Amino acid sequence: MLNKSKIVGSLAGLGFLLALTPNIVLAQKEVKMPASAGEQTSQFQKIEQPLSLKLAVALGGLGLIGAELWWFMYSKTKSQKAKAKQGIQEVDILVDGGYTPDRIEVIAGEPVRLNFYRQDPSSCLEQVLLPDFNKALDLSLNQTTSVEIVPEKPGEYTFTCGMNMYRGVIKAETP
Repeated sequence: MLNKSKIVGSLAGLGFLLALTPNIVLAQKEVKMPASAGEQTSQFQKIEQPLSLKLAVALGGLGLIGAELWWFMYSKTKSQKAKAKQGIQEVDILVDGGYTPDRIEVIAGEPVRLNFYRQDPSSCLEQVLLPDFNKALDLSLNQTTSVEIVPEKPGEYTFTCGMNMYRGVIKAETP
């Protein structure tokens, strides 16, 4: 499996390559000046660019958009099973640049307590939403905020930040 640092390094190298390529091509292009240096025109001059340059910029942009989507949607998944304490399944979740763990395995039909500890001061992570349970929590910085839910049926229940950028999943399974 690919190492995370190799992926990030490859994406950064590709970004630098794509950023420098148009500048190199434009630097090698001859610029035609008007006949007299004092002559000015009131119209823009069209700069012709080769099709390969246009394709490279478009593909580079699409690649960077894909990398961003991958980062926010599919990276950094960490799973943890809830531990039963006094008849309630309990999980501690660290809120720091996302949710850790962001995938929680619980038993369906039993109460679950989620303890969110927020370390990240960004406004995006001030709130956590549990839409399947009609709950919204305001998370105080450097404090633990708890919520109790009961996933009645087996399945996946999502929780997200207030801006829907960071997300996690509660996977309820049959006993």
